[in-house]
Amino acid sequence: MKSNTVLRRNPDVVSRVIANETVLLPIYRSSEELNCIYTLNKSASRVWDLIDGRRSLDAIRRRIADEFAATEAHLQKELGKTLSELLEIKAVTKK
Repeated sequence: MKSNTVLRRNPDVVSRVIANETVLLPIYRSSEELNCIYTLNKSASRVWDLIDGRRSLDAIRRRIADEFAATEAHLQKELGKTLSELLEIKAVTKK
């Protein structure tokens, strides 16, 4: 994804912090459709917090770099992985 890409949260995904873990739960019409609950680690939770429909991926990357001690290569790899997974489960969409 391009660094100027802006993501927004899917309004059909509810998030809650439970016991210091962020839990994502897709909202469905019936309980038969419910087949997954997602939990995010600390850094993925912070990425989730920063996705607001206004910040670019570059702005999110810079904030994460300021808050977590990691090499640029590790940061890029982990951020890319987190964003890919959030897109794959449809928790976020491109604006």
